[in-house]
Amino acid sequence: MRNSVIKFALKNITTLRNLTRMPPKIKKEESQNGSPKKSPTKSPRKERRHIKIETPENWEILYSNILEMRKDKTAPVDSMGCEKVQEMSTDPKVQRYHCLVSLMLSSQTKDEVNFAAMQRLRSHGLTVDSILEMSDKTLGDLIYPVGFWRRKIVYLKKTAEILKNNYDNDIPDTVEKLCQLPGVGPKMAHLCMNIAWKQQSGIGVDTHVHRITNRLGWTGVKVGDTTKNPEDTRLALESWLPQEKWTEINWLLVGFGQQICTPLRPKCHLCLNKHICPSSTSKKPEEDTSIQSSLSKKLSDKLEKLSKNPR
Repeated sequence: MRNSVIKFALKNITTLRNLTRMPPKIKKEESQNGSPKKSPTKSPRKERRHIKIETPENWEILYSNILEMRKDKTAPVDSMGCEKVQEMSTDPKVQRYHCLVSLMLSSQTKDEVNFAAMQRLRSHGLTVDSILEMSDKTLGDLIYPVGFWRRKIVYLKKTAEILKNNYDNDIPDTVEKLCQLPGVGPKMAHLCMNIAWKQQSGIGVDTHVHRITNRLGWTGVKVGDTTKNPEDTRLALESWLPQEKWTEINWLLVGFGQQICTPLRPKCHLCLNKHICPSSTSKKPEEDTSIQSSLSKKLSDKLEKLSKNPR
């Protein structure tokens, strides 16, 4: 009797374990013709294509002051940016390809590091065919230490293959087609259209433009907050900034961000906009005066008390 009870218990435990391990079978619904019924597909989420904000009141003064601070052109971007890399080639196709490669390497990479990597690539021979013939190790040695260099090896190889097969070793001539290349996003595409094809398609928003325009209050969000991503920043800027400034603003703010409006500890005391920038850490003249007068009053009161109650 005892053995039968034990056997029954063990059988139920085994059955319970099997039930917990096996996923339940889902009966597929069939359509009228007998074929499996397809589950309804979700409609793709619509992208927000337009962001409209009010034109900032004092943007022209802020912009003019930044132009004044950038007139010497001494930032790294002025001597080592993508435009400078492209100018070193004579063949238009090669020029455009060098511009694209430089932009692809520039992500999460300082201009100095990117420029050095491009110099090594050029000395080795930088063409679509040479990248395809190059081993991954050789390519990695040439572009290291750019940010995410291992991933960029894959991007460069796949892109070279696409350009050879689909574009006769040239690069695409639209933002949409450029964005279809591995590792190329809207920022790179718009800059590539502007630099390589000399066509203005939109503002190239990198980390400097994204950071500074939010600090200046040019993106429609509350000062101290930021737009969700560079693409939202681009759409916000393009809704009010005159088109004749769309090409210039990237160069302008990248250099400004490299020298003065830095990511950490911005040099607000050196900025011509320190008294009108909403994010400035420098005190306004009237604030300084009020603080000084308050301190002077406290000091005089203390001296008066000491004179009345000498020890």
